[in-house]
This record gives sequence, structure tokens and C-alpha cells, in this order.
Amino acid sequence: MTVLKTERLLLRRWRDSDREPFAMLNADPRVMEFMPGPLTREESDALAARIESHFEQYGFGLFAAELLPDHAFVGFMGLSVPTFQAHFTPCVEIGWRIVADHWGQGLATEGGQEIIRYAFEVLELEALVSFTAAVNLRSQRVMEKLGMTHDPAEDFDHPRLPEGHPLRRHVLYRLRRAEWNPARPLASATLGSRRPSRD
Repeated sequence: MTVLKTERLLLRRWRDSDREPFAMLNADPRVMEFMPGPLTREESDALAARIESHFEQYGFGLFAAELLPDHAFVGFMGLSVPTFQAHFTPCVEIGWRIVADHWGQGLATEGGQEIIRYAFEVLELEALVSFTAAVNLRSQRVMEKLGMTHDPAEDFDHPRLPEGHPLRRHVLYRLRRAEWNPARPLASATLGSRRPSRD
């Protein structure tokens, strides 16, 4: 089973005990500002189940994130395969969601760098994308810190949001393995016996 570790974060598979803090994260209006809306406990639990199913299907997914050294749950970060159709799909997306009390500490960037190393050095993916609502400048800054690039010609209207929705317009960022310049080699991934799928 894959576990990734950075100076301040442990990224691991989910546990049942994560569901309560995950529900609190998903119910926070600050965290969900650029999503369609906060989630109920039932909706949050269903999302957790989908995340686990994604790991089973693809061999990779969105990891639960613990803050070291106290191992407090601080959100998730990792990889996912979008389930809607757009000009850039099929693809693998890098994404994150962090507890609001830990914003501004560089955790998304720190964890994102490790996820990118894992994606390119271990999974040997050719490229990653990330996308968010055009008004979500905070996430776009993280994408830029991760070395991802934005081409305005690739921006799109999210197909799951209705015409006129204030969050419908999305920006798309990309990072290709051939363009990636790792700052250091991957040395903190502990892999299980199953080789993750590249699909």
C-alpha cells in the first residue's frame, strides 16, 4: 500500500476514523466556496467511498493527509481521473482540499510536489492536469507554484454546472513529465506489491 511522506505531511489510504473530520472539512463554507456547495454527512461519506473505489479501480487516488508530528487530519491531496467529458479528457488530475485553519502554510504546495514526483517517477504518467473555477485564485497560485502552466485557450465551462452558474467557467493547468524538473529524487514513497495502473 502506497504511503507518501514529506517534511510535514503523511499521505496515506483512508480509514473509517477519517470520515468525521472529512465531513467537517466538506461542511465548511470557506473550504467549499468554489465548489457547488457544502456537503451533508451522507454526501461526504459517499465521496469518501468513491475515493476508495477509485484506488481499487486505478491503483492510485486522493490520499488522506495527516499533519506531522501529531498526525491530525488536514484534508486530502492526490490524483484522480475525471468522470466527465471535456476537450482534455481522458486525463489524470492532481487535486487537494485543506482544512481552512491550515491555509497559508504551504501544505498544498508541499504535498503537491510529492504527488507530482509519485505520478511521474513511480506511476510514470506522461502528464497531469489541474482545474478550478476561474475565480479561485488561491488554487491557481498553488498550481503555478507546482510548475503547472495555463493556456487561456484551454479554459472551459464545466459540464456539470448549469448555464449562468457563477462557477461554471474553469481554468485548466497542465504539467508534462518531459517539462518537469524535480528538485530532488523521490525517496519517500513506500509501495505495496501491486503496481498502480497508469490508466
